[in-house]
Amino acid sequence: MIGCLCIHGFTGGPYEVEPLKEYLLQRTNWYIEAPTLPGHGKELALDSVHYEEWIDKAEKEFLKINEKCDKVFIIGFSMGGMIAAYLAAKYKINRLVLLSPSRKYISIKQMGIDIVEFVKDGLNKQLSDNPLFQRYISKTGSVPVKATVEFLKCMKFTKPYLQQVSCPVLIAQGIQDGMVPYKAAYFLEEEIPSDTQVMFFHDSKHHICLGDDKDALNQAVYSFLRDEK
Repeated sequence: MIGCLCIHGFTGGPYEVEPLKEYLLQRTNWYIEAPTLPGHGKELALDSVHYEEWIDKAEKEFLKINEKCDKVFIIGFSMGGMIAAYLAAKYKINRLVLLSPSRKYISIKQMGIDIVEFVKDGLNKQLSDNPLFQRYISKTGSVPVKATVEFLKCMKFTKPYLQQVSCPVLIAQGIQDGMVPYKAAYFLEEEIPSDTQVMFFHDSKHHICLGDDKDALNQAVYSFLRDEK
């Protein structure tokens, strides 16, 4: 049996990878899990959560899958990508997919472009129709400073493990990502010693599984996991 673990990002939830998970479920008989990391989900509760708890949750879910399956894939989005890389370095897995991984974060240039779009939509009274703005607003006041510090600790802890990944890797990165500069994918490609493919998606922002390129992304990930050239 083939198993697949999907790990969401910081302040997010399984919904961030749900379209890709559903795409794979419709085309395979794989055992696929997308757990909610502590303090995350649609209702955030991050006040007293530590980054070790996020890693521990993902690791426990991986071990459950690993016990049941002969072959295991891990897919990680944003912070989940860095946790996925840590697990890929620590355990033997078959393939690793990193979606907008937060190896480096905050693209000031793209954030400026997003803010200009917010202003334009605001003047045209269309902010309620802007999905990116609605995501920002929904999290305002829900992310304590302490949680952001824990995120930074998580990045510092997982980063060295990139150099220990030995399985084939696919990195998918949106060109218009306002959180992770798209050029960060090049740093990842250099740090990861195993066979690594990088794919850029021109119309995608940070939430690459939910963007305009999601159909192309789903197909690319599916082909990679099936080892289709």
